Amino acid sequence: MTTPRLLSFLHRNYRTVREGYLVQALQSELKHEKSSNPFQSHESGSLGDFVLDWDASHSQDVVLRRYSPGEEIAVSSLLGSGSFEENSLLPRKVLMKVCIVKPGLSPVLQFDCDIFSRDDVRSDFNIRNAYYLQSRDCLGASNYRGPLFSSLDPLLQKSLKEYLIAKGIGVELTNFLLFHLHKKEHGQYVNWLEKLETMFAK
Repeated sequence: MTTPRLLSFLHRNYRTVREGYLVQALQSELKHEKSSNPFQSHESGSLGDFVLDWDASHSQDVVLRRYSPGEEIAVSSLLGSGSFEENSLLPRKVLMKVCIVKPGLSPVLQFDCDIFSRDDVRSDFNIRNAYYLQSRDCLGASNYRGPLFSSLDPLLQKSLKEYLIAKGIGVELTNFLLFHLHKKEHGQYVNWLEKLETMFAK
């Protein structure tokens, strides 16, 4: 006859064995991630005239800024969900928002873009939306912001992309963001694994 005390003993030991396997799996994954870190000795791109304004270790996004006498440019970006290129060093695209403000004026010109990897060395970006906002207070409003970018004349689409490139949103910056955000996420994943291992090992 199985007593409650025996059941409790069996449950405790089953839990110990189960968590022991989990710790082993976590240690195996940690070892793999640390030994095969593709970003350890790989650098790509540069900030150019931008400065890193926000890059907290716990957050997924980064914010860059560039000030000049005639304007302020803010670039915020984070990795998109999913994977578009399984065998690439940089398999996920980056979602990038570019906001341009002229000193003394309220309107904001906002571009929503995707950065993608052409290969493990070069990147490029597409503009998904281009908005003209009356002020920063309109960011969450439902006011008309402009037509679908894909519906614009191809020459205008090309000209707007060239405008951003002239503002410093070129291949060096997109390379930096693509690589930096993948590297950042890899570090956060390793840190997450280490925390789980510590918790279950106790």
